[in-house]
Amino acid sequence: MGQTFSTLAYLVASVLFIMALRGLSHPETSRQGNIFGMVGMGIAVVATLLKPGMGAGGIALVIAGIAVGGTIGAVVANRIQMTSLPQLVAAFHSLVGLAAVFVAAAAFYAPESFGIGHAGDIHGSSLVEMSLGLAIGAITFSGSVIAFAKLDGRMSGAPILFKGQHWLNLALGILMLVLVIAFVSSGSPLLFWLIAILAFALGFLLIIPIGGADMPVVVSMLNSYSGWAAAGIGFTIGNLLLIVTGALVGASGAILSYIMCKGMNRSIVNVLLGGFGTTGGGEAGPGAGGGDRAPVKAGSPEDAAYIMKNAQKIIVVPGYGMAVAQAQQVLREMGELLKKEGVEVTYAIHPVAGRMPGHMNVLLAEANVPYDDVKELEEINPEFAEADVAFVIGANDVTNPAAKTDKSSAIYGMPILDVERAKTVFFIKRGMASGYAGVDNELFFRPNTMMLFGDAKKVTQEIVQALQR
Repeated sequence: MGQTFSTLAYLVASVLFIMALRGLSHPETSRQGNIFGMVGMGIAVVATLLKPGMGAGGIALVIAGIAVGGTIGAVVANRIQMTSLPQLVAAFHSLVGLAAVFVAAAAFYAPESFGIGHAGDIHGSSLVEMSLGLAIGAITFSGSVIAFAKLDGRMSGAPILFKGQHWLNLALGILMLVLVIAFVSSGSPLLFWLIAILAFALGFLLIIPIGGADMPVVVSMLNSYSGWAAAGIGFTIGNLLLIVTGALVGASGAILSYIMCKGMNRSIVNVLLGGFGTTGGGEAGPGAGGGDRAPVKAGSPEDAAYIMKNAQKIIVVPGYGMAVAQAQQVLREMGELLKKEGVEVTYAIHPVAGRMPGHMNVLLAEANVPYDDVKELEEINPEFAEADVAFVIGANDVTNPAAKTDKSSAIYGMPILDVERAKTVFFIKRGMASGYAGVDNELFFRPNTMMLFGDAKKVTQEIVQALQR
């Protein structure tokens, strides 16, 4: 009876997780999706506590773990800023990978507890599942740590490359496959830990050559890895919910990574192999970095307010700089004032704006920007030529024309928002520093661009004050 209840509860939780993914696919239903996910996880936890054989000691340990982890999670969630959300997600992925490694170790050293055999005599199928979960979990952990370091500015966002890097990755991948086969045949503890160490190293090597411009794809990819690691361990310990949930996360993360790679004109194979092919350069096209450039034109918030107030169509392009300055609320206020003047205001979102998928969408939704005003790249790009003003607030790499002209650029081939086609471009930025990908933005030097130097929130507030006069 108890086992039947657990199975049914896991089934209900799985359905709720699917509904959560469906809800999270659109801003209007994202809150509902979160609720579905939380309810599903609550049911899963209760069902696990009520499983036959748990015993008072087991229940106490689980509750203690939930209390400790829940407290830490609540404290972190309350302290975290929206600007730090990408690195928080990367850190969470690392913990999922490490958990998979720990569970694999527990199953290997105490197989009787999971019904997969005895020490030294573990079922062959369980060894296969265990080794896969171990390897993917270890890769996820070390890869996510590097992603966190890059996103948090503790490590350069530029690709870290060295001679023979891809051949080394290939050799390590083949060696890992050989070790897995040998481990399944022998069940050797030495091979178990060699797989773990090699996977930790491979995760590190796969992520360091990927530059900042592709980091949102990496976050999505690591999300997929964490799901597959959980599914592999789910098979090992015979946990139906872990299998279903892991497969959902793995598949959805893989699909999202593919969609993002397609939207950025990147190869999913390149990303999976650790930026394979990123070392190749080409001849610099027109507008490449260096050489003589026209002087930068700097303006004031009053200039921007006057021009925008007399415009008919304005497209706002938010980026990570807006998130850092927490300028989304005042940006919405500016948009509402302009609408009262009869100006059409829309918001353009690049697929990788910010440092993780959907980052800008969440910030704009938090500021109560109408969903209908927010447009994706393919929808909004044809409208820039008709816009009187493109108002770029903190976005850099996603507006850089070098992606279309400079074959030696790290962002070459990535679709960008065609802001340079607007009659006037206002670009809010603290200084002339390059973007996260380490590439100078030639848009700064275009004749129709006016730089508004300063903190994004402060400059926008001054524009709002000028509009209200």
